[in-house]
Amino acid sequence: MIPTVVILDHVAGAREARGLVVVIDVFRAFTVACHVVAAGAARLHPLTDPRRALALCVEHAGWLAIGERHGRRLPGFDFGNSPSEICGADLHGRTVVHTTHAGTEGLMHAGLADEVLTGSLVNAAAICRYIRRRQPSQVSLVRMGQEARERCAEDDLCADIIAARLAGNSLDAAALAAELRYAPSACRFLDPEADWAPEADLGYCIEVDRFDFVLRLEDRDGELPWLARIDV
Repeated sequence: MIPTVVILDHVAGAREARGLVVVIDVFRAFTVACHVVAAGAARLHPLTDPRRALALCVEHAGWLAIGERHGRRLPGFDFGNSPSEICGADLHGRTVVHTTHAGTEGLMHAGLADEVLTGSLVNAAAICRYIRRRQPSQVSLVRMGQEARERCAEDDLCADIIAARLAGNSLDAAALAAELRYAPSACRFLDPEADWAPEADLGYCIEVDRFDFVLRLEDRDGELPWLARIDV
């Protein structure tokens, strides 16, 4: 069964989203989330409030904080929202809290969804396999965009790739993703003065289908939701 696919944008779109919801943030939140889980983190908690993230790390010795606002690492946080930073860190067995300007906001506002997944290019094929396995009648693809306020090429492309694959259409996703190097939103990664957005991050973010798992939001109504790895 091919589901009805609805494409929405930003926090308002997350609030409207129904069915199986994929909240997309390619640069960089949900690329980072996949690398955190792949690195063996015991638990990953997406949060909207940076102050709460820091407070939890104070309360629980050994917890790590990843986060950004306007792309830059938050004061007191262990890491910025950077996959190249994460790939050089020892996260095995650690609990991580993660807060970002767009992606984690979208997750927390998808309250009408039947279930919620993170969306990125690095696990786009796994997302499609998971959706086919679940056979929902509706899939909502929420493009969080630049700071959750304007559309961006990478989130648009990720939504298009997922929608096309669900419809059974073939496309060269890797070649399309490579073109993102020339997107306006990629300029920060090529700016030597933007040390908060290293060039290596761009390569990590456009590495299509690197991971064979999805991240599903669990305990959505609880005090501390978390992202569960589901291998597909």
